[in-house]
Amino acid sequence: MKTRFFLISILALVMSTSCASRKNLVYFQDEPIGDGLLESTPLQLTYKPDDMLNINVSAADPIAAQPFNLTTVAFSDDVLSAQGNVKMQTYLVDYDGNIDFPVLGKIKIAGLTRTEVTEMLTERIRAYATGPIVNIRLANFTVTVIGEVNSPGTFTIQDERITLLEALGLARDLTIFGNRKNVLLIREIEGKKKFAKIDLTSINAVNSPLYYLQQNDVIVVEPNNAKIRQSNYNPNNGVLISAIGTLTTIVAVFLVK
Repeated sequence: MKTRFFLISILALVMSTSCASRKNLVYFQDEPIGDGLLESTPLQLTYKPDDMLNINVSAADPIAAQPFNLTTVAFSDDVLSAQGNVKMQTYLVDYDGNIDFPVLGKIKIAGLTRTEVTEMLTERIRAYATGPIVNIRLANFTVTVIGEVNSPGTFTIQDERITLLEALGLARDLTIFGNRKNVLLIREIEGKKKFAKIDLTSINAVNSPLYYLQQNDVIVVEPNNAKIRQSNYNPNNGVLISAIGTLTTIVAVFLVK
């Protein structure tokens, strides 16, 4: 009986040294409540402070449209090279939601969609140029993927449209330790953070309005239980167990005597 009690005590000691806790590993464990929950309704992309826009204006008369375009900047990796690349300057949406547009001055665009801004600029420029055409592109449309993925990071999207699966593809998919049933989506709407949980094992994830991401969305893939158990694994546990086994055998021999 003494030997059995001793062995059980040693086993409990070993297990306690390798026990892992979810609260020490998983991001954002508090469940969002109240108005923090993200509604599963489709949203159009709207502009907000800190967005950077490429806006190009053309018209039947190129000279008439020229004052409404920012100058381009030529640059080269080699200062001795005669050939350089041309980069279009961007408009920064300021804290108040305005851009400083040539000729027209400050224009408030925060909260407006691309269609709304395009129509507004076209109407105002029409007073100066015949048949203006306005093209707008968001230059800093980014999504961030962190957690249990193979290549976490922040990714810049060129076409202002990306799905959840495409974002995970940019991060080279979930690792084998990613919890596919509990992926967290964080989105900022009107200055407030909203949250939603997505189950990637369900086909409903593809049909959900949340399947299409917005600019600056954050995807968090939490670790599964296997990863949590592995996180506190001590590589010296094998040596420790071997030493304890030897010690247990010696003690058992003396107890039997």
